[in-house]
Formats: sequence, structure tokens, C-alpha cells
Amino acid sequence: MEAAGAQGGGEGNVDKVEDAPDDLALDRYKMFLKQYKEWVEANRDRLEEESYKFDQDYYPGRRKRGKDYKEDMLELPFFYPGQICYGQVTSVHLYQGAFVDIGCVHDGWVPIKGNDWYWIRHHIKPGMKVYLELLAKRDPYRFRFPLEMRFVYPNIDHLIFNRFDFPPIFHRKEDTNPEQLWREGGRPPIPRKKPSKDIEREPLVSDHPFVETLWQWHNAEQMILDHEEENPEKFKDITYESTVGTSVVTEENRIEHTEGHFKGNPLKKEVVNIDIKELDLDAARAERQMIRKLQKEAEERGEEYKIGKLQRNKEMDEYDLMQWRRSFEERETLIRDICCRKAFGLPVDEPGRYDVDETEVYGKDYYDPSKPMYRYDYWGEPKNTEKTKLEREVELHNQQIIGDAKKWCEMSYDDYVQQKVRMEAAEARERQRKALEPQEEEEEYDDGMDLDLKKMMDPQAPHNRYYITK
Repeated sequence: MEAAGAQGGGEGNVDKVEDAPDDLALDRYKMFLKQYKEWVEANRDRLEEESYKFDQDYYPGRRKRGKDYKEDMLELPFFYPGQICYGQVTSVHLYQGAFVDIGCVHDGWVPIKGNDWYWIRHHIKPGMKVYLELLAKRDPYRFRFPLEMRFVYPNIDHLIFNRFDFPPIFHRKEDTNPEQLWREGGRPPIPRKKPSKDIEREPLVSDHPFVETLWQWHNAEQMILDHEEENPEKFKDITYESTVGTSVVTEENRIEHTEGHFKGNPLKKEVVNIDIKELDLDAARAERQMIRKLQKEAEERGEEYKIGKLQRNKEMDEYDLMQWRRSFEERETLIRDICCRKAFGLPVDEPGRYDVDETEVYGKDYYDPSKPMYRYDYWGEPKNTEKTKLEREVELHNQQIIGDAKKWCEMSYDDYVQQKVRMEAAEARERQRKALEPQEEEEEYDDGMDLDLKKMMDPQAPHNRYYITK
């Protein structure tokens, strides 16, 4: 290549960009280097601090820092998918793959796992120089290995059989939404059962979950004010909240379920614990004083005063209206999405969203706490389920076929079921055919003796007169 370049009047390999000739048109590359260096100067310290914050434990492919970091190392913006890199194999892992130093702050990751190492161990060894191709560049905060690569020389693609389904990701404590985690990690959606009712046809929801708490606060405030009015001498110079100490109320001890008695009958009782700091007693007292004042003025005029909605009731209505508006907007968005999908000929439901085999996503032996098999009081499947019924039929068939276990099964259970279904269908067709055929009328049997039962049983007959009169 160098000789060809010299014959053509150009140059061969160039070590520095400044030494390159003008006819190579490196203006875009020079602008990229300038922007890249500015980005590195602005974000290098931040990336190192975040590395110490998120990646405290060592693992292959982690960002290099401290003594391992060098000034000439390249950051992730320098690399792009399809780029050919030259590097050195630093380590190999049985279940993760090979890691190659390509001059980046993150080592390149070549996914190899399991029994594939039996053939690849002779071709890939730590310390050897290799050429690689960058397949994908991913988010280093979500994915454990941001640079996925493959070996170009030596080429071992024909020796890899156990592929990774998905690249490894980080699962931190702050990742509380599994849907978002799986979506960012490129995983398929979590399977769920399809709802029996169409959501777009369900009535709008107007019950805000915070309304129940507001109702409890409202009742507590009114009960405290009634207690102060019943004992005016006790609360003449002090208020109720000054006589009550503060208590720590959490979601666990907020509601207590007990039993009470009313007219000798046991009833379920619910005790709600409320912290005195959660109540707005000053506003409730001012509101009650205003109501008492309006009632007194109405009595002086000879009119009847009707109490309207209190402030807490108005707050509840506002929250319910907010919930109704949110439900209405969700309904409109859902209907708009369905209309757009039907207009473009797309499926109404997201593919793979409902009725997906969970073993395809999680694997055969995955832990599901909602299954009865994982309950602490699990004693096995009940005997009246379809599963146990099928097992009993299989066992009965095997006993009929094998008998005393001196011969092999003549047919499989599936073939036996198919044969049984065919025989039952043939019998049903035969019965239907016989029912449709015209039936021949049966001839009455005549023995030649003409007997009249009326004459034989008549008491006035000559042959019966003697016996009846006698």
C-alpha cells in the first residue's frame, strides 16, 4: 500500500493528522477531533465521579479509573458501530466472554459463553493481539458492557453457538418500574393476561385515592370540635392539640382492625390512627364559628339557615374532578391510539403483550410467587383439576396397555386419545344414521282367538251371573 501510494504521488500511512496531505479532505475529521476534545475536557471529571458512585464493585469491562486510567484513553463518543479496532485480549470469562483493550476507558466485550470455549480456547488467549469490529455501542449506565464487538482476526464466528439472548444490564435499587427497566434493556414486554373487558368501554373513574384520607381527617376534625363544645370549661383557655402528644403514624399502624359489640352482637371495628399534625384545626374552628354566626343571624331574621358544603368536602370534590379529568384524557388517548392503529392496518394490541407463554420470556424454571406451588402451605395439586384428571387418564391407559409390565406400550397416549376420539365420533355418526332411517311398523300378533274383554267382565253375562250372585 505504501508503494502504491508513493507511485500515485501520495503518501501511505500517516501517524499524525497534521502530516496528512491537503487532498485527503480531513476537515470533517479535524472538526470532530476538536469537538471531541472539548467534550472530554468538560465531562471527564463528572464521568469519573459517577463511575465511583454507580460502579463500586469491580467487574470486567468497568470504566477504568484511578491508576488504571491514562491520559491518552479514548471516551465512548470516539467509537461508532462498524468501526474496526486493534487491541489486546485482557481477560476471558466462562459465562461472560472475552474482554479486549482497544484504548478506550471501557474494554470491548465479545460475547462467548458455555461450551463454546471448548473450541475457542485454542484460538483466543489473554495477551494476544486481535482485530475486532464494533457491533453496538450502548448506554454505560444501563448496560454492563457498553461496547459489544466480534473478532475479525482471528475469525471465530463459526465456532459460537450459544448466543446471548440479551446483553447484561444493571438492576439497581432505584429501578422500581420493571416495565421501564425491560424497555430500556431491549427486553420483550412482561406478559400479562388480557383483560376480560375492553378498557375503552369501561366507565370513567372519579374516585381519587386521597379522598378517603381527606374524609378521615374531616371526621377527626369534626369530632374534636364537638368534644370541645361539649366541654367548654376544660377547653376555655387551651386547645385540644395542646393536650395531645405527637405520635408517629405510619402506613402499617394507621388502620387497626378489631372487633366491637353493638346490642350484644359482635361487629368488625376499624380504628384509624391520625397524627394531630395532619389536621388543620384552626381552619375548622374558623369555619364552625362562621357557621354559628350565620345561623344566629338567620334566627334573628326568622329564617332557617341551611349548612352547605364544608371546606373539606370541596377539597374532595376537587380531587374527584381531577381524577375524572385524568381518566377522561386516558380514555381519549386510548381511543385515538386504537383509531390510528386501525387506520394504518396495525394490530390493536401490542404484539407479545397479552397471552404470552411465560416460559419463553423467563425460562422454564422461573420463580413466580403468585403460583400456588411456591406457597408455604402448598400440598400439591387438588384432585379435581384438569391437570390431575389428565394424569389419572394417562396412568389408567398405561395400566391397561402394560398390564403386568411384561410388554411395551403398543401406542403413545396421544395416539390413544386420537383413536378414542375417532371411535366416539364413529359411534355418534352411527347413532345419528339409525335415528334418521325410517322405522318399519311392527305387525301385531294375532293368535286367532277373538275374546271380548267387556263381555267377559260384564256381571250380567250368563257365564258370570252365577258367580256374582252367589
